[in-house]
Amino acid sequence: MSGYSSFQRASRAFNDYPHLPKLLVLFTVSGGGLATVCHTAFADAGQDDLKKKKVVVLGTGWAGTSFLKNLKDPSYSVQVVSPRNYFAFTPLLPSVTCGTIEARSIVEPIRNIIKKKNFDADFKEAECYRIDTVNKKVHCKTTKPSHLGGGIEEFTVDYDYLVIAMGARANTFNTPGVVENAHFLKEVEDAQRIRRTVLDCFERASLPSISEDERKRILHFVVVGGGPAGVEFAAELHDFVKEDLAKLYPALKQYVKITLLEAGDHILNMFDQRITAFAEEKFGRDGIGLKTGSMVVKVSDREISTKERSTGQTVTIPYGMCVWATGIGSRPVVMDFMKQIGQTNRRVLATDEWLRVEGCNEVYALGDCATINQRSVMEDIAIIFSKADKNNSGTLRMDDFKEVIQDICERYPQVDLYLKKKQLKNFNALLMNSEDHAEINIEKFKKLLAEVDSQMKNLPATAQVAAQQGSYLADCFNRMTVCEATPEGPLRFRGTGRHRFHPFRYRHLGQFAPLGGEQTAAQLPGDWVSIGHSTQWLWYSVYASKLVSWRTRVLVVSDWIRRSAFGRDSSRI
Repeated sequence: MSGYSSFQRASRAFNDYPHLPKLLVLFTVSGGGLATVCHTAFADAGQDDLKKKKVVVLGTGWAGTSFLKNLKDPSYSVQVVSPRNYFAFTPLLPSVTCGTIEARSIVEPIRNIIKKKNFDADFKEAECYRIDTVNKKVHCKTTKPSHLGGGIEEFTVDYDYLVIAMGARANTFNTPGVVENAHFLKEVEDAQRIRRTVLDCFERASLPSISEDERKRILHFVVVGGGPAGVEFAAELHDFVKEDLAKLYPALKQYVKITLLEAGDHILNMFDQRITAFAEEKFGRDGIGLKTGSMVVKVSDREISTKERSTGQTVTIPYGMCVWATGIGSRPVVMDFMKQIGQTNRRVLATDEWLRVEGCNEVYALGDCATINQRSVMEDIAIIFSKADKNNSGTLRMDDFKEVIQDICERYPQVDLYLKKKQLKNFNALLMNSEDHAEINIEKFKKLLAEVDSQMKNLPATAQVAAQQGSYLADCFNRMTVCEATPEGPLRFRGTGRHRFHPFRYRHLGQFAPLGGEQTAAQLPGDWVSIGHSTQWLWYSVYASKLVSWRTRVLVVSDWIRRSAFGRDSSRI
């Protein structure tokens, strides 16, 4: 009866002291008698979970993973939703296509990152198909029917803050036949598919029943797009053929042809002209065909049709494999969301300088799926002038600008870019350019800043930008409570007080363009250009250091060593 007495005492405690946390009482049978084991589960623990803000992250690419790795505040409960359960180091995808690096060496399971966090975090392998900002819900579904039984599962996830980092898809520009016949280079699966197709082309071309013309067609590899991805893949493929496949298929070496098609005048047009000229010259020496001014208008299963800008004629090019690397476009779910919030005329989601989606509360977008819609100075010129003109005199002296100069330059980054272009030391030097700088009225102020907005530029859709945005947003979330109490951002020109945070500013750290033959071109800050074998070692060092974990660093470096010692693997796996 001792067990029953314990139960009675516990019951009286519930009734006599209702303010105490509730108890979970578990009775177990031991030794034929009733023994009491009381496990205390205080309700306060559950209340702590309820107080946590729910953060939903859509995507495990550069932006989403960077945000997740840098988020440290335990007051959040994070739910990650993505159709991929890993992060892929996409700059090394061209190396995966030719076996220089194995696919698993550049991926990190997202759960490996989640398990190291000191807050509640979970991952769901699913695809978001609708965002409901009214009810703050994300509608998701599994991407493939489960072979374990059952069909596609659908579920919803509630959020307090939503981070959209879904990346982008390949942009076909509605060119007929691209989706059906071309290979893309956006995902790990794309790189693996390209690798298998290259080997298939060589195996088929080696069959004795294949004619000479058909053999030439099968071994003609066409790359569409002269950007970094297309150029690097063409260079990797050339090295793969020259250093490995030519030894395995010596009779086919003479039939192999690689052609790079670019609609513009030059390849790598986002790089310095010295790099562009060197790349074009090197491709010419290596025998890589380069056709600029060629716009692809159709892709069939055996031919590519291009319109030549110089002649206006349409030319057909027989090919064995086509890789499409021409740019990016928004995913369908992002396009539907843009229509829902009234951003129908935009290419990607528009955000403010704090990465908040325009027209939505507590929704952020970063990476390739979004762009910052920077406010123009001329749009706010009257408000800026009135903030400086505290005594409402209608004119401003140099001293009147002292309190707002820093806020103007921070809120409108195009001002700093304009000053650098004009080789002006600071904002005061710009004001001194006025004919009568002792007193400046609104019209003179407009005239001085009339050309400033010409320096407004969209950020490039690169891994570097996405990673910095993810890190910035995580830092904002980590300091949300502190900055709510003491805002640290610039003045609100269209309101009162200050913004909570400093706006996002991208810091360009340079860019690489591997050109094959252990040669790489680099354009680094300060207009410093480096080309050659030494730059290749710099590329190795930087990329190894930027990998997401020590595990992937060891795997990638070991792959580089393996390739140097034994060559690339030509197995079709």
